[in-house]
Amino acid sequence: MTFASPGLWPPTGQEIVFLLLGVVAAGAALLVVTTRQIVHAALWLVVSFGALAGCYLMLTAEFVAWVQVLIYVGAVVVLLLFGIMLTRAPIGPSTDLDSGNKMVAAVVAVATAGVLVTTVIDGFGTAYAPLRPGEGGAEPLGASIFRTWVLPFEALSVLLLAALIGAIVLSRTDIGGKD
Repeated sequence: MTFASPGLWPPTGQEIVFLLLGVVAAGAALLVVTTRQIVHAALWLVVSFGALAGCYLMLTAEFVAWVQVLIYVGAVVVLLLFGIMLTRAPIGPSTDLDSGNKMVAAVVAVATAGVLVTTVIDGFGTAYAPLRPGEGGAEPLGASIFRTWVLPFEALSVLLLAALIGAIVLSRTDIGGKD
């Protein structure tokens, strides 16, 4: 792989920070699904969501970054922690969090990541858009989503719903043949 395209190499400071935030987000997400303590998983989720908000800030999408912090970090994770503490769920290490579908989940995760990375590189590999301040506000974002990108936005919603249903099915141990 050569970086002969002008403007792609050497990376700017903004691109390096974006890459580091992406690595933190991916690492924290991996820790969310591999830890055996549910409270620690919720806290790693906060780290992952915070790194994603930082990525949005680096992309000059301030509105989306604040929505990420307020809704996901401020509401979803707090709701998850309150749900854990109010239902008297086990807080320490728990072997009940392992459904035994690790290999299937790993294969599905690697296949999905491969498809997504291939699609993004194939579709946007040569595209380079300079980032301009102020374009991440609510008005340009809404105009872009609901005019230009409405169909991909809805397709992504269906994809996320399918991923959620798949995660629920993979995590349930009571589904399958009866002994």
